[in-house]
Amino acid sequence: MDLKFSKVERKGPITIVTLSRPEVYNALHIDAHFELNKVFDDFAADPEQWVAVVTGAGDKAFCAGNDLKWQAAGGKRGWDKGGFAGLTARFDCDKPVIAAVNGVAMGGGFEIALACDLIIASENATFALPEPRVGLAALAGGLHRLPRQIGLKRAMGMILTARHVSAKEGHELGFVNEVVPQGEALAGALRWAEMITKNSPMSIRASKQTIRKGLAVSLEQAIEEQREYPAVKAMVASQDYIEGPKAFSEKRPPKWVGK
Repeated sequence: MDLKFSKVERKGPITIVTLSRPEVYNALHIDAHFELNKVFDDFAADPEQWVAVVTGAGDKAFCAGNDLKWQAAGGKRGWDKGGFAGLTARFDCDKPVIAAVNGVAMGGGFEIALACDLIIASENATFALPEPRVGLAALAGGLHRLPRQIGLKRAMGMILTARHVSAKEGHELGFVNEVVPQGEALAGALRWAEMITKNSPMSIRASKQTIRKGLAVSLEQAIEEQREYPAVKAMVASQDYIEGPKAFSEKRPPKWVGK
């Protein structure tokens, strides 16, 4: 696949996806969305890719959101089934995705980060859902994910004012997992990714799917139904399910195969 608006790099089972339109602070337009949707389709389908890290090109921005200048000039707006950047409407991927926020994460850029499972932010990162300032609304998931992740009143405080939030405050609010020095967002995210890959990918996928499905129903229903979730069934039927206890009893590191 010929990539024009993103870059993809592999580090073993870790896939690094870089949003690459630095001349517009990595703001995205329709062609970039369709390209990224294919990138994440490939990631989701490849059994050798276990964790993805998403970051932005350059040292100023993760993603400035929707390319408003493109839109104002008459550019067609829209995205593929995976949503903004191929991620915000991707509900069927049970592999972990980590946002390495290396600068500005505005509007759709913040919505990309919120759609990820973890957010590692550099000290200079800034987050906001500023859509109301330009007559829009954060309809790529931000209005739903932020209240679920930090609580209603805190989310309302950000959304209704459209104010900017620093990485430090984002950590205090609870949507940032770790704040790292400027320039180290990717390294920090890769450190988290490497910790994840020490675990069975089958267990990680079962855990992520169980959390996501369980949050949509009552606690009682979630516990009752969890063993019927597809990723949990796949984990129980996997080689990793045998290898883990065997390696523990033999006092050696497990050799995960992800199947």
